[in-house]
Amino acid sequence: MITATWTSTRGWTNPSLIPYGPLQIMPNASVLHYATECFEGMKLYRGISDGRLRLFRPARNCARMRQSAARIALPDFDPEALRSMILDLCRTDGPKWLPDTPEGRGKFLYVRPTMIGTDAALGVQRPKEALLYVILATGGVKSGGGGGLRLLASNEDTIRAWPGGFGYAKLGANYGPSLVAQGEARSRGFDQVLWLFGPSCVVTEAGASNFFVVWRTPESQGGRLQLITAPLEERIILEGITRASILDLARERFAAPGAGRESVEVVERSFTMDEIVQARREDRLVEAFAAGTAFFVAPVSVIHFRGQDLDVPTAAGDSGEYAKTIKQWLVDIMYGNVDHEWGVVVTEAK
Repeated sequence: MITATWTSTRGWTNPSLIPYGPLQIMPNASVLHYATECFEGMKLYRGISDGRLRLFRPARNCARMRQSAARIALPDFDPEALRSMILDLCRTDGPKWLPDTPEGRGKFLYVRPTMIGTDAALGVQRPKEALLYVILATGGVKSGGGGGLRLLASNEDTIRAWPGGFGYAKLGANYGPSLVAQGEARSRGFDQVLWLFGPSCVVTEAGASNFFVVWRTPESQGGRLQLITAPLEERIILEGITRASILDLARERFAAPGAGRESVEVVERSFTMDEIVQARREDRLVEAFAAGTAFFVAPVSVIHFRGQDLDVPTAAGDSGEYAKTIKQWLVDIMYGNVDHEWGVVVTEAK
Protein backbone atom coordinates (compact mmCIF):
# COMPACT_ATOMS: atom_id res chain seq x y z
CA MET A 1 0.00 0.00 0.00
CA ILE A 2 1.04 3.63 -0.41
CA THR A 3 0.34 6.22 2.29
CA ALA A 4 0.79 9.96 2.79
CA THR A 5 -0.15 12.01 5.85
CA TRP A 6 -1.26 15.64 6.19
CA THR A 7 -1.53 18.11 9.03
CA SER A 8 -2.80 21.68 8.94
CA THR A 9 0.58 22.94 10.17
CA ARG A 10 3.03 20.87 8.07
CA GLY A 11 1.02 20.02 4.96
CA TRP A 12 1.59 16.74 3.09
CA THR A 13 4.44 14.30 3.75
CA ASN A 14 6.16 12.42 0.97
CA PRO A 15 4.30 9.18 0.11
CA SER A 16 5.57 5.90 1.55
CA LEU A 17 5.35 2.46 -0.05
CA ILE A 18 4.79 0.04 2.85
CA PRO A 19 3.49 -3.52 3.39
CA TYR A 20 -0.28 -3.85 3.43
CA GLY A 21 -1.50 -3.90 7.02
CA PRO A 22 -3.67 -2.33 9.75
CA LEU A 23 -3.99 1.40 10.14
CA GLN A 24 -3.21 3.01 13.49
CA ILE A 25 -5.77 5.67 14.41
CA MET A 26 -7.15 6.80 17.75
CA PRO A 27 -10.66 5.82 18.93
CA ASN A 28 -11.71 9.46 18.77
CA ALA A 29 -10.41 9.98 15.22
CA SER A 30 -12.56 12.32 13.15
CA VAL A 31 -13.42 9.69 10.54
CA LEU A 32 -14.98 7.38 13.13
CA HIS A 33 -17.36 10.00 14.53
CA TYR A 34 -18.06 12.49 11.74
CA ALA A 35 -17.66 10.44 8.55
CA THR A 36 -14.78 12.58 7.23
CA GLU A 37 -13.91 10.11 4.48
CA CYS A 38 -13.86 9.91 0.71
CA PHE A 39 -12.59 7.36 -1.75
CA GLU A 40 -12.26 6.37 -5.40
CA GLY A 41 -12.60 3.15 -7.35
CA MET A 42 -10.83 2.12 -10.53
CA LYS A 43 -9.33 -1.01 -12.02
CA LEU A 44 -5.92 -2.19 -13.16
CA TYR A 45 -6.21 -4.42 -16.24
CA ARG A 46 -3.84 -7.01 -17.73
CA GLY A 47 -3.98 -6.79 -21.53
CA ILE A 48 -5.52 -9.71 -23.39
CA SER A 49 -3.29 -9.69 -26.47
CA ASP A 50 -0.21 -7.64 -25.50
CA GLY A 51 -0.06 -8.57 -21.80
CA ARG A 52 0.55 -4.98 -20.64
CA LEU A 53 -0.90 -3.44 -17.48
CA ARG A 54 -3.29 -0.51 -17.97
CA LEU A 55 -5.40 1.90 -15.97
CA PHE A 56 -8.52 3.47 -17.46
CA ARG A 57 -8.56 7.28 -17.34
CA PRO A 58 -6.98 7.53 -13.86
CA ALA A 59 -6.66 11.32 -14.10
CA ARG A 60 -10.47 11.58 -14.06
CA ASN A 61 -10.65 9.58 -10.81
CA CYS A 62 -7.98 11.74 -9.18
CA ALA A 63 -9.77 14.95 -10.14
CA ARG A 64 -13.07 13.57 -8.83
CA MET A 65 -11.46 12.56 -5.52
CA ARG A 66 -10.21 16.11 -5.09
CA GLN A 67 -13.80 17.31 -5.52
CA SER A 68 -15.04 14.76 -2.98
CA ALA A 69 -12.36 15.79 -0.47
CA ALA A 70 -13.44 19.41 -0.74
CA ARG A 71 -17.08 18.45 -0.05
CA ILE A 72 -16.22 16.58 3.15
CA ALA A 73 -13.76 19.25 4.47
CA LEU A 74 -10.65 17.14 3.87
CA PRO A 75 -7.42 18.78 2.64
CA ASP A 76 -6.72 19.67 -0.96
CA PHE A 77 -4.03 17.81 -2.89
CA ASP A 78 -2.38 17.71 -6.30
CA PRO A 79 -4.33 15.22 -8.45
CA GLU A 80 -1.16 14.44 -10.41
CA ALA A 81 0.57 13.45 -7.16
CA LEU A 82 -2.24 10.99 -6.39
CA ARG A 83 -2.01 9.65 -9.93
CA SER A 84 1.72 9.05 -9.41
CA MET A 85 1.01 7.20 -6.15
CA ILE A 86 -1.48 4.95 -7.92
CA LEU A 87 0.93 4.23 -10.77
CA ASP A 88 3.76 3.45 -8.33
CA LEU A 89 1.65 0.94 -6.42
CA CYS A 90 0.35 -0.66 -9.62
CA ARG A 91 3.80 -1.07 -11.14
CA THR A 92 5.09 -2.55 -7.87
CA ASP A 93 2.30 -4.96 -6.94
CA GLY A 94 0.46 -5.38 -10.26
CA PRO A 95 2.81 -8.02 -11.69
CA LYS A 96 2.45 -10.15 -8.54
CA TRP A 97 -1.34 -10.28 -8.57
CA LEU A 98 -1.86 -9.95 -12.34
CA PRO A 99 0.98 -12.03 -13.82
CA ASP A 100 1.61 -11.90 -17.56
CA THR A 101 0.39 -15.46 -18.03
CA PRO A 102 -2.63 -16.99 -19.75
CA GLU A 103 -4.29 -17.01 -16.32
CA GLY A 104 -3.55 -13.33 -15.67
CA ARG A 105 -4.40 -11.85 -19.03
CA GLY A 106 -7.90 -10.43 -19.32
CA LYS A 107 -8.16 -10.07 -15.52
CA PHE A 108 -8.16 -7.00 -13.26
CA LEU A 109 -7.42 -5.69 -9.78
CA TYR A 110 -9.54 -3.13 -7.98
CA VAL A 111 -7.68 0.06 -7.01
CA ARG A 112 -9.00 1.95 -3.98
CA PRO A 113 -7.54 5.37 -3.04
CA THR A 114 -9.00 6.61 0.25
CA MET A 115 -8.65 9.71 2.44
CA ILE A 116 -9.74 9.88 6.07
CA GLY A 117 -9.68 12.50 8.81
CA THR A 118 -7.42 11.22 11.59
CA ASP A 119 -7.09 14.01 14.16
CA ALA A 120 -7.77 12.64 17.61
CA ALA A 121 -10.25 15.14 19.01
CA LEU A 122 -13.99 14.98 19.54
CA GLY A 123 -15.86 17.97 18.20
CA VAL A 124 -17.57 18.83 14.94
CA GLN A 125 -14.87 20.72 13.10
CA ARG A 126 -12.77 20.63 9.92
CA PRO A 127 -10.12 17.89 10.29
CA LYS A 128 -6.60 19.10 11.10
CA GLU A 129 -4.97 15.77 10.27
CA ALA A 130 -5.62 13.32 7.44
CA LEU A 131 -4.32 10.11 5.90
CA LEU A 132 -4.36 9.34 2.19
CA TYR A 133 -3.71 5.75 1.16
CA VAL A 134 -4.03 3.50 -1.87
CA ILE A 135 -4.65 -0.26 -1.78
CA LEU A 136 -5.30 -2.99 -4.34
CA ALA A 137 -7.92 -5.73 -4.03
CA THR A 138 -8.65 -8.91 -5.93
CA GLY A 139 -12.08 -10.12 -6.92
CA GLY A 140 -15.01 -8.24 -8.39
CA VAL A 141 -18.70 -7.47 -8.16
CA LYS A 142 -21.25 -9.74 -9.77
CA SER A 143 -23.53 -7.88 -12.15
CA GLY A 144 -26.61 -9.96 -11.56
CA GLY A 145 -27.87 -13.19 -13.04
CA GLY A 146 -27.59 -14.36 -16.63
CA GLY A 147 -30.83 -12.62 -17.53
CA GLY A 148 -29.68 -9.11 -16.57
CA LEU A 149 -30.13 -6.97 -13.48
CA ARG A 150 -33.44 -7.01 -11.63
CA LEU A 151 -34.01 -3.59 -10.05
CA LEU A 152 -36.40 -2.62 -7.25
CA ALA A 153 -37.53 1.00 -7.54
CA SER A 154 -37.13 2.87 -4.26
CA ASN A 155 -40.12 3.98 -2.21
CA GLU A 156 -41.12 7.61 -1.84
CA ASP A 157 -39.94 7.63 1.79
CA THR A 158 -36.42 6.46 0.87
CA ILE A 159 -34.09 8.99 -0.76
CA ARG A 160 -30.43 8.44 -1.67
CA ALA A 161 -29.49 12.03 -2.53
CA TRP A 162 -31.09 15.44 -2.94
CA PRO A 163 -30.29 18.83 -4.54
CA GLY A 164 -27.81 20.75 -2.43
CA GLY A 165 -26.59 17.57 -0.74
CA PHE A 166 -23.52 15.45 -1.46
CA GLY A 167 -24.78 12.77 -3.86
CA TYR A 168 -22.26 13.94 -6.46
CA ALA A 169 -19.27 13.19 -4.19
CA LYS A 170 -17.82 9.74 -3.58
CA LEU A 171 -18.18 9.64 0.20
CA GLY A 172 -18.71 6.71 2.52
CA ALA A 173 -21.65 8.70 3.91
CA ASN A 174 -23.46 8.11 0.60
CA TYR A 175 -23.21 4.34 0.82
CA GLY A 176 -23.77 3.19 4.40
CA PRO A 177 -27.34 4.57 4.63
CA SER A 178 -28.27 2.81 1.37
CA LEU A 179 -27.50 -0.67 2.71
CA VAL A 180 -30.91 -1.16 4.36
CA ALA A 181 -32.73 -0.60 1.06
CA GLN A 182 -30.17 -2.71 -0.78
CA GLY A 183 -30.65 -5.55 1.72
CA GLU A 184 -34.42 -5.37 1.30
CA ALA A 185 -34.07 -5.51 -2.47
CA ARG A 186 -31.89 -8.61 -2.32
CA SER A 187 -34.17 -10.31 0.18
CA ARG A 188 -36.98 -9.90 -2.36
CA GLY A 189 -34.95 -11.38 -5.21
CA PHE A 190 -33.67 -8.16 -6.80
CA ASP A 191 -30.06 -7.26 -7.52
CA GLN A 192 -30.12 -3.55 -6.70
CA VAL A 193 -32.24 -0.51 -5.96
CA LEU A 194 -33.27 1.88 -8.70
CA TRP A 195 -33.12 5.18 -6.84
CA LEU A 196 -35.97 7.60 -7.55
CA PHE A 197 -36.33 11.17 -6.36
CA GLY A 198 -39.39 13.24 -5.50
CA PRO A 199 -43.14 12.72 -6.01
CA SER A 200 -42.68 12.54 -9.80
CA CYS A 201 -40.26 9.59 -9.37
CA VAL A 202 -37.30 11.07 -11.21
CA VAL A 203 -34.82 8.32 -12.10
CA THR A 204 -31.30 8.87 -10.70
CA GLU A 205 -29.02 5.85 -10.17
CA ALA A 206 -29.14 2.05 -10.06
CA GLY A 207 -27.46 1.01 -6.84
CA ALA A 208 -24.13 2.82 -6.92
CA SER A 209 -24.09 2.94 -10.72
CA ASN A 210 -25.31 5.40 -13.32
CA PHE A 211 -28.45 4.36 -15.18
CA PHE A 212 -29.10 4.53 -18.93
CA VAL A 213 -32.17 3.95 -21.08
CA VAL A 214 -32.44 3.53 -24.84
CA TRP A 215 -35.88 4.40 -26.16
CA ARG A 216 -37.63 5.83 -29.17
CA THR A 217 -39.40 9.15 -28.79
CA PRO A 218 -43.12 9.27 -29.69
CA GLU A 219 -43.96 9.77 -33.36
CA SER A 220 -45.16 13.26 -32.47
CA GLN A 221 -41.54 14.01 -31.47
CA GLY A 222 -40.01 12.45 -34.56
CA GLY A 223 -39.68 8.86 -33.38
CA ARG A 224 -35.92 9.31 -32.78
CA LEU A 225 -33.74 6.79 -30.99
CA GLN A 226 -32.25 8.24 -27.82
CA LEU A 227 -29.68 7.12 -25.27
CA ILE A 228 -30.75 8.98 -22.14
CA THR A 229 -29.26 9.35 -18.67
CA ALA A 230 -29.75 11.69 -15.70
CA PRO A 231 -27.95 15.07 -15.84
CA LEU A 232 -25.26 16.35 -13.50
CA GLU A 233 -26.57 19.87 -12.90
CA GLU A 234 -28.59 19.11 -9.76
CA ARG A 235 -25.60 17.23 -8.29
CA ILE A 236 -27.65 14.29 -7.03
CA ILE A 237 -25.82 11.65 -9.07
CA LEU A 238 -22.16 10.69 -9.22
CA GLU A 239 -20.20 11.96 -12.20
CA GLY A 240 -19.15 8.44 -13.16
CA ILE A 241 -15.98 7.86 -15.18
CA THR A 242 -17.71 5.02 -17.02
CA ARG A 243 -20.72 7.30 -17.53
CA ALA A 244 -18.60 10.05 -19.08
CA SER A 245 -16.80 7.55 -21.30
CA ILE A 246 -20.06 6.03 -22.55
CA LEU A 247 -21.45 9.45 -23.40
CA ASP A 248 -18.26 10.48 -25.21
CA LEU A 249 -18.07 7.29 -27.25
CA ALA A 250 -21.81 7.25 -28.01
CA ARG A 251 -21.75 10.83 -29.26
CA GLU A 252 -18.79 10.00 -31.48
CA ARG A 253 -19.88 6.60 -32.79
CA PHE A 254 -23.69 6.59 -32.66
CA ALA A 255 -24.15 10.04 -34.22
CA ALA A 256 -24.35 8.65 -37.76
CA PRO A 257 -26.05 5.47 -39.01
CA GLY A 258 -23.82 2.47 -39.58
CA ALA A 259 -23.54 -1.32 -39.57
CA GLY A 260 -27.27 -1.80 -40.10
CA ARG A 261 -28.40 0.57 -37.34
CA GLU A 262 -29.79 4.08 -37.26
CA SER A 263 -28.25 7.06 -35.52
CA VAL A 264 -28.81 7.56 -31.79
CA GLU A 265 -29.26 10.92 -30.07
CA VAL A 266 -27.42 11.18 -26.74
CA VAL A 267 -29.44 13.08 -24.12
CA GLU A 268 -28.66 14.14 -20.55
CA ARG A 269 -31.89 15.23 -18.85
CA SER A 270 -34.20 14.38 -15.98
CA PHE A 271 -36.71 11.66 -16.77
CA THR A 272 -39.25 9.76 -14.71
CA MET A 273 -40.42 6.21 -14.16
CA ASP A 274 -43.75 7.18 -15.68
CA GLU A 275 -41.92 7.99 -18.91
CA ILE A 276 -40.24 4.58 -18.87
CA VAL A 277 -43.56 2.84 -18.17
CA GLN A 278 -45.23 4.77 -21.00
CA ALA A 279 -42.40 3.93 -23.40
CA ARG A 280 -42.74 0.22 -22.54
CA ARG A 281 -46.50 0.34 -22.93
CA GLU A 282 -46.12 1.90 -26.38
CA ASP A 283 -43.34 -0.53 -27.37
CA ARG A 284 -40.79 2.31 -27.54
CA LEU A 285 -38.49 1.05 -24.78
CA VAL A 286 -35.46 -0.55 -26.43
CA GLU A 287 -33.23 -1.43 -23.45
CA ALA A 288 -31.76 -0.20 -20.17
CA PHE A 289 -28.45 -0.76 -18.40
CA ALA A 290 -26.41 0.30 -15.39
CA ALA A 291 -22.81 1.43 -15.73
CA GLY A 292 -19.97 2.00 -13.28
CA THR A 293 -16.57 0.71 -12.24
CA ALA A 294 -17.98 -2.13 -10.13
CA PHE A 295 -20.89 -3.35 -12.30
CA PHE A 296 -19.17 -2.17 -15.52
CA VAL A 297 -21.95 -2.26 -18.17
CA ALA A 298 -24.79 -4.39 -16.79
CA PRO A 299 -28.03 -4.90 -18.77
CA VAL A 300 -31.32 -4.51 -16.92
CA SER A 301 -34.10 -7.03 -17.50
CA VAL A 302 -36.73 -6.08 -14.88
CA ILE A 303 -37.71 -2.96 -12.94
CA HIS A 304 -40.21 -3.48 -10.12
CA PHE A 305 -42.16 -0.25 -9.71
CA ARG A 306 -45.14 0.29 -7.42
CA GLY A 307 -46.10 -3.37 -7.19
CA GLN A 308 -45.60 -4.24 -10.88
CA ASP A 309 -42.74 -5.87 -12.77
CA LEU A 310 -41.74 -3.93 -15.85
CA ASP A 311 -39.99 -6.23 -18.31
CA VAL A 312 -37.14 -4.48 -20.13
CA PRO A 313 -36.28 -5.80 -23.61
CA THR A 314 -32.92 -7.51 -24.14
CA ALA A 315 -32.65 -7.94 -27.89
CA ALA A 316 -29.25 -9.67 -27.78
CA GLY A 317 -30.26 -12.46 -25.39
CA ASP A 318 -28.89 -11.44 -21.99
CA SER A 319 -28.23 -7.89 -23.13
CA GLY A 320 -29.52 -5.13 -25.35
CA GLU A 321 -27.59 -4.45 -28.54
CA TYR A 322 -26.45 -1.01 -27.43
CA ALA A 323 -25.19 -2.12 -24.03
CA LYS A 324 -23.36 -5.00 -25.70
CA THR A 325 -21.74 -2.70 -28.24
CA ILE A 326 -20.74 -0.07 -25.66
CA LYS A 327 -19.32 -2.72 -23.35
CA GLN A 328 -17.12 -4.08 -26.14
CA TRP A 329 -15.87 -0.59 -26.96
CA LEU A 330 -14.76 -0.15 -23.35
CA VAL A 331 -13.28 -3.64 -23.05
CA ASP A 332 -11.17 -3.03 -26.14
CA ILE A 333 -9.71 0.13 -24.58
CA MET A 334 -9.26 -1.24 -21.05
CA TYR A 335 -7.52 -4.44 -22.14
CA GLY A 336 -5.49 -2.90 -24.96
CA ASN A 337 -7.25 -4.53 -27.89
CA VAL A 338 -7.13 -1.08 -29.52
CA ASP A 339 -4.77 1.84 -28.95
CA HIS A 340 -6.56 4.66 -27.18
CA GLU A 341 -5.51 7.60 -25.03
CA TRP A 342 -7.81 6.48 -22.21
CA GLY A 343 -5.82 3.28 -21.69
CA VAL A 344 -2.81 4.39 -19.60
CA VAL A 345 0.00 1.82 -19.77
CA VAL A 346 1.70 1.03 -16.45
CA THR A 347 5.43 0.36 -16.74
CA GLU A 348 6.12 -2.67 -14.57
CA ALA A 349 8.87 -2.79 -11.97
CA LYS A 350 11.75 -5.05 -12.92
